Amino acid sequence: MDPLSDVLSLLKPRSYAAGGFDCGPDISIQFHRHDGIKCYAVVSGACWLEVEGAAAAVRLTAGDCFLLPRGWPFRLASDLSLPSIDSRTLFPAVRRGGFLVINGGGGCFIVGGHFAVDGRHAGILLAGLPPIIHIRDEADRAALRWSMDRMRQELRDPQPGAFLMTQHLAQMMLVQALRAHLAQGAKASGGGDVGWLFALADPRMGAAIAALHADPARRWTLQALAAHVGMSRSSFALRFKGMVGTAPMEYLARWRMLLAGDRLAHGGEPVSTIALSLGYESESAFSTAFKRVMGCSPRQYGRGAGQAVHAPEWESRPAPALVAE
Repeated sequence: MDPLSDVLSLLKPRSYAAGGFDCGPDISIQFHRHDGIKCYAVVSGACWLEVEGAAAAVRLTAGDCFLLPRGWPFRLASDLSLPSIDSRTLFPAVRRGGFLVINGGGGCFIVGGHFAVDGRHAGILLAGLPPIIHIRDEADRAALRWSMDRMRQELRDPQPGAFLMTQHLAQMMLVQALRAHLAQGAKASGGGDVGWLFALADPRMGAAIAALHADPARRWTLQALAAHVGMSRSSFALRFKGMVGTAPMEYLARWRMLLAGDRLAHGGEPVSTIALSLGYESESAFSTAFKRVMGCSPRQYGRGAGQAVHAPEWESRPAPALVAE
């Protein structure tokens, strides 16, 4: 697999709510902090997106897509001066695949999904992403348009299998949005952002990360990685750390431990087998490295000590009837 697919496979995004809502022309909705990733697209109309902690509000227009990977509170509003309504009063319990009409609709139609992720990996893999990923380039919006239009159709006129369709369409939108953000690279982030996703946009750093992901058990050296991408050792080390935020060998150690953690949590392999398969000569050396990166021993992790998977807040509530037109 490619690095982006690798990372998403470890995050195991599960769509807890895929659907949409049609807001009236005068609306301001305050959403609370959430676990996981929210990914939405504006099918028609326009509104403002204001994320707590972000530098400025973002204007969203038809065709735009946005991701909220940090889980920070946010507000959607037709006018930022309007008083906000608590989202929990409008969405007391969103049914999976649901569609809501708010204040008569006709102002802004939004579709998307809320994805719960494996909390044991989320902190490491999502920390480098900005609070808002805003996809607005016309070519990227065109790539998303089919998914958006298809989801709107499924919500407006549900057919047999609509639940699964909306779930899969939300997954497609998530991958397409991350792919678009990756293609935009540093331009999309405004420059200066650091993290694995931004580094993938750089041909040489992306090739280095792909090599580490393709063969994590190999006894990589800094010199070997630098040669692989056609750079000097010192230039490569400086550029990699500047773009990824960590040294190449530290990144490799972290990636190995994430792979190991996934196998410990979801498989029945002995620790010794996992250690050897990831390039460690002894179980003790592997265990030491694992505890340094993951904060607990491999066996503790396998028993669930690192477990931190959270469902969205509405999962524990019964679903009421939805308003639809």
